[in-house]
Amino acid sequence: MDNILPLIEHGHLDFGENKVQEAIDKWAEIKSNKSNIQLHMIGKLQTNKVKFAVKLFDYIHSVDSEKLAKKIADEQSKVQRNIKVFIQVNIGDENQKSGINIDEINNLVIFCKKINLNVIGFMCIPPADIDPTDHFKEMNRINNINNFEELSMGMSSDYKKAAQYNSTYLRIGSNIFGLRS
Repeated sequence: MDNILPLIEHGHLDFGENKVQEAIDKWAEIKSNKSNIQLHMIGKLQTNKVKFAVKLFDYIHSVDSEKLAKKIADEQSKVQRNIKVFIQVNIGDENQKSGINIDEINNLVIFCKKINLNVIGFMCIPPADIDPTDHFKEMNRINNINNFEELSMGMSSDYKKAAQYNSTYLRIGSNIFGLRS
């Protein structure tokens, strides 16, 4: 917390977290005192954590299934919130990564609209061991086809390239805070 409070005092408003329980411990009090803070769930979200995430987070960047989308829609309805959601795409078709395959995008977008989920764009994490340019270019194309304005891609190692392909949300925490211990 010691490294976050100076950023808040300086006026930084958007912060990302990977784990729901850590975020609750770290942010519940801060958000109750500073309502302008926007908290982003950028890690994998398990359905059993959705009820907690919906109460705390303003954005969820990792929707990758109809089951998760439905759970978010149901929980936000219960607490009268409207979370902004990104659909996570497994752009590199990597077995170890979360996200939907490219050929499943249209079905999930249609489903999310049907249940009134506030999808604002797509998110991806390209393979770490290759140049991400082609993946960022493809994500930008997919985002444009779906008429979304927001695009969540680019991390500390590749955010400059992501910005070239219209990423509107960059995840650069390790450049600011260092690697997680």
